[in-house]
Amino acid sequence: MATLKINGESRTIDGPDDTNLLWAIRDMAGLTGTKYGCGVGLCGACTVHVDGVAIQSCQATIGDVAEKEVTTIEGLSADGEHPVQVAWRDQHVPQCGFCQAGQIMQAASLLSEKPNPTDQEILEGMSGNICRCGCYERIVAAVRVASTGA
Repeated sequence: MATLKINGESRTIDGPDDTNLLWAIRDMAGLTGTKYGCGVGLCGACTVHVDGVAIQSCQATIGDVAEKEVTTIEGLSADGEHPVQVAWRDQHVPQCGFCQAGQIMQAASLLSEKPNPTDQEILEGMSGNICRCGCYERIVAAVRVASTGA
């Protein structure tokens, strides 16, 4: 059994330290915004923040994040008004929407590290997140808008 701090709230997770973080978030904490994609760290659908840094939750365990702050898409902004979320809506990024939580979490982490990235830095920073619908132009545009406000 472990206690994790997820979205600012301490939660008791009934599982051993080697329990996959993605499953702890989805199945044990009931936060289903974080999606299962590939399970091997290649698609980014399960991206969350750990102490403000984007990680793929399918590649971490609850033991890895003990005593660290985990933020899921549900915790990024209580009202859905994080600049990246606003830009995502304004730029009409989602098509099917499956990858979007991971994309948004990766973009938010990128912008916290590089508040005004170039398009090349956006492409590099988002390269670990796959959009099966191919919405990459809208993703780059939304990250650019979130970084500049225009």
